[in-house]
Amino acid sequence: MTERKPVACWLTDMDGVLVHEERALPGGPEFIAALQQHQRPFLVLTNNSIYTARDLRARLLRSGIDVPEESIWTSALATAKFLADQGAGGSAYVIGEAGLTSALHDVGFVLTERDPDYVVLGETRTYSFEAITRAIRLIETGARFIATNPDVTGPSAEGSLPATGSVAALITKATGVHPYFVGKPNPLMMRSALNRIEAHSETTVMVGDRMDTDVISGLEAGLRTILVLTGSTKPGDISRFPYRPTRVVDSIADVVDLVGELAPSEFEELSAD
Repeated sequence: MTERKPVACWLTDMDGVLVHEERALPGGPEFIAALQQHQRPFLVLTNNSIYTARDLRARLLRSGIDVPEESIWTSALATAKFLADQGAGGSAYVIGEAGLTSALHDVGFVLTERDPDYVVLGETRTYSFEAITRAIRLIETGARFIATNPDVTGPSAEGSLPATGSVAALITKATGVHPYFVGKPNPLMMRSALNRIEAHSETTVMVGDRMDTDVISGLEAGLRTILVLTGSTKPGDISRFPYRPTRVVDSIADVVDLVGELAPSEFEELSAD
């Protein structure tokens, strides 16, 4: 077998790994502190496109987790990066909130309802029938369809809310046009994150709480993966998937010591589970 290279960089999901709603999960603050102490390049990833990186930094800080704004990578930022790479100076009709609109503004996109190059669908707490209808009509007349992420529901204190994937399915049913999803599980989001911190897949680990987004996107991008059991995927769910994470742990607290200690001789331990 080819010898695995030392771990130099880390990617981690946010909700279900570091925090649950507004509370830090066990080991969350210590994990981020260990990354900073050992000067490991890292990014906190989220499929949520509602908030800006600045908003999310403030949210994490209220939970006792100090993450620099530049160390947060959202599906909105990944979508804006993807569209900017496709062609500078484009235009888009956007359904979404500040996280998405500000990301597109920052890469030079014009937001318009008149003959846009793209319809870009993100998450919002206020999906309107009028906005969805306009998106359908623009796609029917030639606008290309992009969505930030495929998550069909999102959490709230009252229960599940329809999310980007559900609204995208409605638009697809009406138009026959499927969106290109940029966020997890598309490994494109992982590769854009790796590029942002100048990391290599062979020396990077992805930590997440979902087999169907975090683990598969990490695997497809060539990363080692750690599944924590504090979020969506439960122990009994793992065997249902045709792929496996590199390691399964109870929480991010079990990963803290690995940040400063992983060396080539310890790869077998990491891969043992």
